[in-house]
Amino acid sequence: MSDDEADPELLALLRQHLQGRRTPHQEPETGVLEDAEHVYDNSIDVALNMRACKNAAAVIHAQMQRRAYSPATWAAHELHPSRAEELGGGDEAAAVAFVFTMDLLNFSFWSDRPEPERFAVEYRGKRWTGYWSLVAALRRALDEGIPITDSHFWQDEEECTLDVLRQVFRSCTDEEMPLLAERLACLREAGRVLYERYECHAANLIDEADGSAAALVNLLARDFKCFRDEHAFEGRRKPIRFLKRAQILVADLWACFEGEGYGAFRDIDKLTMFADYRLPQILNSMGCISYSPPLNTAIQMKRDLPSGSSWEMQLRACSIWCVELIRREILRQNPGCQVNATLIDFFLYDTVKEMEATGQEVVPHHRTRSIWY
Repeated sequence: MSDDEADPELLALLRQHLQGRRTPHQEPETGVLEDAEHVYDNSIDVALNMRACKNAAAVIHAQMQRRAYSPATWAAHELHPSRAEELGGGDEAAAVAFVFTMDLLNFSFWSDRPEPERFAVEYRGKRWTGYWSLVAALRRALDEGIPITDSHFWQDEEECTLDVLRQVFRSCTDEEMPLLAERLACLREAGRVLYERYECHAANLIDEADGSAAALVNLLARDFKCFRDEHAFEGRRKPIRFLKRAQILVADLWACFEGEGYGAFRDIDKLTMFADYRLPQILNSMGCISYSPPLNTAIQMKRDLPSGSSWEMQLRACSIWCVELIRREILRQNPGCQVNATLIDFFLYDTVKEMEATGQEVVPHHRTRSIWY
């Protein structure tokens, strides 16, 4: 090749850069953490206390070590699926289908009613509320022969109806599970997308991600509108990505399969915490995040914060950034320890639910009714 001839490899790299394509060696990113930092930098109603974050990092790490907290902790719960269980007929794809269905419908369980009156599911001799009511209801449906985790069933408008969902999610109180019509719409959409793109199996969707947690999150956001949890923020041209349920689906697969098989993701540490209403609650209780007087009054008075509103987005984004700072501080204090935002999120969620069960909640959580969390 003469000095006057263009280098074909250099030209190919230049074309990839100009066309926005990633090279074979460039790993995908979700953009969630970057977007959370942007909102935090521009937040006027939610603030972080750095000293409290450092103190929280020490406490969280110590308690996680004492309890030997790991992905296996998730799978050890009696309602969660696991590889050893051979859920739904003895193959791992059935466990994938269960987790996919679970996180497809994993949103909006809070109630303003007192504990004895709120939506609850009776299963295996116990009464389950909140997120656990969803998991218990799915288990119960499978036990009763309702193929609630089958995407073919979701597409059948004669079999999978709103009345059938009322039966699947029937309560032992007179309060119905919130947003049942929206849950049916999520099932319908997911069934159609799985049919059109992934031969009706969520396991094929995971295969498409090729072992990347970030790639799977991006596929979910790209192909499924009901997973596309992103919102406009104060004039920013690019929407803010939270992708709560897309990320927690990947995290739950990782935990269910304990980092192997369908849960093997080389970049699992790229996930952020899962921005909902429980994590801001406990972070506020720990003094890590604080609110402006108007926002604090709205939360204390249990007023509705519309989905996508500035207050709601600040709460979610600042919680993501807060957990990221806690993660970094844990690693700074304990070099080489195995911790990521997923494990911290799981631990904090379990902690706040334990506090709730024993009446130790000190502040209310914010109220936003949506399909995103």
